[in-house]
Amino acid sequence: MTKITKMKSIKYFVVAMTMAVSFSGFAAAIPNSAGHKLGTVSVSGAPTVDSLSAQLQEKAKKAGASSIRIVSAGGNNKMFGVAEIYN
Repeated sequence: MTKITKMKSIKYFVVAMTMAVSFSGFAAAIPNSAGHKLGTVSVSGAPTVDSLSAQLQEKAKKAGASSIRIVSAGGNNKMFGVAEIYN
């Protein structure tokens, strides 16, 4: 492997681990069976995982939701994600 390839691999590993750690905090916010699913919200173009999470939560709040469950996220320089929203 070249030095550039190793650095890219490390970069992607760090991004994946950051996402895993960040999203593990949402485990407590997963609604129980009493929650009613309202639909989904999506965001694209977020610069960081924290920003992605905040933007999804803001869209969910505007839609009248009290909790979210992020079901997909990804991206390199710009993050994108989808969350199910519940009341």
